[in-house]
Amino acid sequence: MLSLEKRNGTVSESEMKVTLNGTNVFGTPLLDFSKIALPGLSGELAEQIKAASEKMTEALRETFSSNARSATDYGLKVFEISNANAASALDFFVHLIGSRSATDVFALSAAQTRKTFDIASDQNKELWALAQKLATETGEPIRKHFTKVLHQAG
Repeated sequence: MLSLEKRNGTVSESEMKVTLNGTNVFGTPLLDFSKIALPGLSGELAEQIKAASEKMTEALRETFSSNARSATDYGLKVFEISNANAASALDFFVHLIGSRSATDVFALSAAQTRKTFDIASDQNKELWALAQKLATETGEPIRKHFTKVLHQAG
């Protein structure tokens, strides 16, 4: 049977939460594997398992921190894009209202469509780059720590 233990008692819920700079980031419980007691195992093997679990716990903390930063960057970019698109649409409608003929309306519409397509293409590239960065940065700490643990065990 596994139990969560601490020197003077059990691990509190606040000690199991992911923290960044001493603050509760997500409020989601994350087991600290280094505090799991393994009955029947003693000596060097138990210490190796505990050391490896501490390193993996640190890797998960780094992953959550990196993920939070990258997700924030992505969200801010979406807000920036939304603001730019709204401003562009309003600008188009102002020019459209000022049109004096159907020819002007068609010319403005064609120009706006071309401009919108080009801008949307660039925005999608930016969002794709941020999504790739998010995926890479999220997996990197785990990969790095896992590789390190495997090399130490081998």
